[in-house]
Amino acid sequence: MFDGNPFFFQGFEIPSDDLIFLVILSIHVLAGTSCAFVGLLAMLADKKRGRHTKCGKIYYVSIWIVFLSAIVISTIRFQEDFHLLILGSVAFLSAYIARKAVKKKWPKWSIVHITGMGISYIFLLTAFYVDNGKFLPIWKNFYPIVYWLLPAVVGVPIIIRTLLRHPLSRDYFKTKDES
Repeated sequence: MFDGNPFFFQGFEIPSDDLIFLVILSIHVLAGTSCAFVGLLAMLADKKRGRHTKCGKIYYVSIWIVFLSAIVISTIRFQEDFHLLILGSVAFLSAYIARKAVKKKWPKWSIVHITGMGISYIFLLTAFYVDNGKFLPIWKNFYPIVYWLLPAVVGVPIIIRTLLRHPLSRDYFKTKDES
């Protein structure tokens, strides 16, 4: 659909110089960058109304945009980007469930929220590194399996630590002896 010539920009290979593709890709990149930045801010903010919830809302809107633009890009470049559509789908679905748990106050909603948002962020970063790691300084020296695994190797222990320390979730993990 987007017949254009591939080119390099700032060291990154862009698969097409078609204007419509470049607009969609630009929206995708801006939304993904927003997710990475505000997701980190939300993680570091106090878990109460204010910065955490504002950053969370921006993350949620941005992950929607990333997901929708990934659908378009992956549909056009299905063979090359199918794996990225899967990663983006997991990132979006995890954030969707995490947000729904908070909004509907599901039982153990804090566990679902922390885990879901953490998984969403891990999959967002995984998709970025899988697609772009080979163009990044330092990262380009790693084996491709590192692009797939490192975000989870770093992120999963952070999720577990947060679950065990956060006051709304740690009580679920206490043993009967600790109660």
